[in-house]
Amino acid sequence: MSKATADFFEGLPDNWGRWGDNDEVGGLNFLSDSEILRGVKAVESGRTFTLMMALNSPGKAPNWPGREKELHRMCRDKSHYLSGAVIAGKGGVEYADDIITVNCHGTTHCDALAHTWLADKAWNGYNAAANSIGGIKKASIRPIAERGIVGHVVLLDIARYKKVPYLKMHTRITLEDLIETADYQKLEIKKYDIVLIRTGIFNLFFNEGPESFYKDFAEPGINYDENLIRWFYEMEISVFGTDTLGNEMIPCPETGIYNAMHAALSRNLGIVFIEAHWLEQWAEDCEKDGKYNGLYVASPLMIHWATASPVNPVVIK
Repeated sequence: MSKATADFFEGLPDNWGRWGDNDEVGGLNFLSDSEILRGVKAVESGRTFTLMMALNSPGKAPNWPGREKELHRMCRDKSHYLSGAVIAGKGGVEYADDIITVNCHGTTHCDALAHTWLADKAWNGYNAAANSIGGIKKASIRPIAERGIVGHVVLLDIARYKKVPYLKMHTRITLEDLIETADYQKLEIKKYDIVLIRTGIFNLFFNEGPESFYKDFAEPGINYDENLIRWFYEMEISVFGTDTLGNEMIPCPETGIYNAMHAALSRNLGIVFIEAHWLEQWAEDCEKDGKYNGLYVASPLMIHWATASPVNPVVIK
């Protein structure tokens, strides 16, 4: 790491050691029983919204450039019985079976806290070489999956606040944008909240096609800003997510650093990142009734030593 890069992170807050030398879930420690109940108390109508993009759908879905697309195949269906390759068991009941292969970061997913590191140190100071080679030993996705993610969620619909179908590529989201959007929505962001941002950028992919989406690819998002980083720290935000593939603008135009906010927020503060949410139906409902909060429930797959897991979050209003 160059001295110039180190300077950007020097003096910024971190939560290393806050929950002990062996912590693997970071900001999820903020989601105590009382915080979960605060989320439950936010439920008024009982309406539910699932926030995962569909796997193996026609036309596929956005994916980070260079990552393998998901692959689904049938390993047993009616054709196997018709060809005689498989014979039905006693009683004649037949069944289908299938396999799916997916990059752990290849759809809506939750990052492990040791997904990124800087200067050979991941979350809580874990050594990158000892911890990551062959699989993540400390702060993998498994401890997050064992705990589950449940808490009070707020949606900041910045695209709707700015009256655009989506924020254009290269659009920077500032702390002022977060505060102004919350004020516009008459929404109070409180300590320990799960904070989700809607940019609407996936509408570009689905309405105008993948070519338009990837042509000038630099997703709208937050990027390196000391005031914004300190705001996340002081608000003790537990989980951060967006409807983008990277949860931030990559690279940061001011510093040139790739994944700067992964380092500042996830690696340093232990904020759990969930990326590539599908927020359209929930956001439309929020606009109708003016209620931009609720109970958020997400359960990553319990994958040993993994850097992330696909997840289908559910919001209950």
